[in-house]
Amino acid sequence: MASEKEFQQKLRQLGTLVGELDRMPGSGSTVAARELVQLLMEVHGTGLERLLELVFESSAKGETMIGILGRDPIVGNLLLLYSLHPEDMETRVLKALDAAGARLRKLDCEVELAGICDGAVQVRVHASGHTRGSADKNLRSIVEAEVYNMAPDVASLTLLGLEEEAASGFVSLDTLLKNSPAPCLLAAHGVGVNGTD
Repeated sequence: MASEKEFQQKLRQLGTLVGELDRMPGSGSTVAARELVQLLMEVHGTGLERLLELVFESSAKGETMIGILGRDPIVGNLLLLYSLHPEDMETRVLKALDAAGARLRKLDCEVELAGICDGAVQVRVHASGHTRGSADKNLRSIVEAEVYNMAPDVASLTLLGLEEEAASGFVSLDTLLKNSPAPCLLAAHGVGVNGTD
């Protein structure tokens, strides 16, 4: 069975191939489509195999079992791929920021969710002093690691107070199939992103 790391790599490859299909003229799409189907089969096979293992090993039922499946790194990512995860993006991002909190407090820093709109997440960084160079990179890596671990479907992550923006490359099936943009979600301490709850 594939490891979690191998599974994450396959998900990233899947996002890359989908992007390539979007940019290709008709003539080159056959080979990429074949690779996409093969990769989808591998990703689905690994996720479904793990799902069956979890059901077999657990005596939990109903919502409890769904929660267990959502927390598993492999099955949870498969549920995200099909927009079936039991927790919405905002909940998962907030959990990620809580998880990063202990490490950040040691660096005399705090983070809070500023807003979410169409998968674009803004996080505000509060530091006691100015962070530059390696300290800035360290803060960024802590927050990005936690957020992308809990919410790999985040389209972009902006750390307000730090420079640059990062994108996960994750593409959900819902994103591929939808015709209209998803409504925006705002955190309790939003920063003026307009949308509906």
